[in-house]
Amino acid sequence: MLKEFRNFLMRGNVVDLAVAVVIGAAFGAVVTSLVNDIIMPIIGIFGGSPDFTANTFTINGSEFRWGAFVTALITFVIIAAVIFFVVVKPMNHLMARIKRGEVPAAEEILPPTWEYRSASEAELNSLGAEGWELVSMFDRERGGNSKECFFLFKRAQG
Repeated sequence: MLKEFRNFLMRGNVVDLAVAVVIGAAFGAVVTSLVNDIIMPIIGIFGGSPDFTANTFTINGSEFRWGAFVTALITFVIIAAVIFFVVVKPMNHLMARIKRGEVPAAEEILPPTWEYRSASEAELNSLGAEGWELVSMFDRERGGNSKECFFLFKRAQG
């Protein structure tokens, strides 16, 4: 069960997602700092107070912290604008260029993905003729004291 859990965690998409979450959190901290330390003081020049988080009003003993909401709203709008103009807009432009044929598609510039398989010594000649490339050789225990020699091959997919 632990081995299966480890294999799940080590799949490429789980690791990529973890990296994206960490980078996203760091990006959020940078944008929050931009809002709190640069933009809010500029807004404060015109609004009178650079820190909106202390602005509240009370109705029937309930405190409404409208300043914290406005700050969070400004942070959200800036994050959305940065993502739109730095990620979405350039990606849409690139996809339109690929569609028009101005830029080669990713399949044309990325190296091929590889297909791997192991083989016994008896299969060596036939695999070489099929375009398989030898990557490594290893011994596998067969039971008792006997070992069997196996070979690891790769070839480009597609």
